[in-house]
Amino acid sequence: MTVHKGTANQLTRVLGAGSLVTVALTALFGLWLTPPDAVQGQLVRLIYVHPAAATACYVGFGLCALASLAYLWPRTRSRRWDRLAAASAEVGVVFCVITLATGSIWGRGSWGVWWTWDARLTLTALLCAVFLGYLALRRTGGNPESRALTSAIVAVVCVALVPIDHYATSWWTTLHQGDTLMRANPLIHGSQLYTMLLSFVAVGLVFSWLVVHRYRVEVLEDRFEEEGFAVAIAERRAEASAAVQDRPAESAVVGPGPAVAASSSSAGSEMGRDGEVSE
Repeated sequence: MTVHKGTANQLTRVLGAGSLVTVALTALFGLWLTPPDAVQGQLVRLIYVHPAAATACYVGFGLCALASLAYLWPRTRSRRWDRLAAASAEVGVVFCVITLATGSIWGRGSWGVWWTWDARLTLTALLCAVFLGYLALRRTGGNPESRALTSAIVAVVCVALVPIDHYATSWWTTLHQGDTLMRANPLIHGSQLYTMLLSFVAVGLVFSWLVVHRYRVEVLEDRFEEEGFAVAIAERRAEASAAVQDRPAESAVVGPGPAVAASSSSAGSEMGRDGEVSE
């Protein structure tokens, strides 16, 4: 019998190795080899983290919604889609927090404040909050199937914030700068452009590595829940069986009551007297 320890497998090893290499290269180019920006100076180095983290955040929440739709569809309903939705949402929240943190650092250097109620910033914070609520909903008790259905519906509704957040800089006048790459004339070029593209590859590999591990944790949690329930039933049955065995066995023949015993004693006395007379 093979005992599997941890959540690693061949896929996670490949993804982990790729993540280490690309993250190291991104750090090397982003921190030392690329030049500072003419306007933002050294602050531009956050561009090798912030956009890629925001993209991974969107991908995580979008993948959660797609997996939730697959679970809601009766023909494709399966526990694996519910697990994938949970894993991708959790990893998406991690990258959403990274996006907010790096964005605040960037805002402090560019705008002079850590936080402002800009449309993009506010919607990103709201996006993080609603998916934290989604993860909290998944931790409630009750029937697992009912919980999965409710969570899937909530995920599909919450993901509507993703396109609103993405196009906030186009729909409203905001402090946040617009698209850097997805335009006719990109605002970045040369070694900075290559390093930024490399950061997307690195963060994508890290995202995939985390999702695979988190999915396998969901499998282990489901197995623990099912096996723990079976073990609990077996223990209760064993306790009931032991209690029955320890109970004193009742006599098959019921002894005479007090009245019968008194009659027997009286009859014995009369027989004794009769015996004396006969002698």
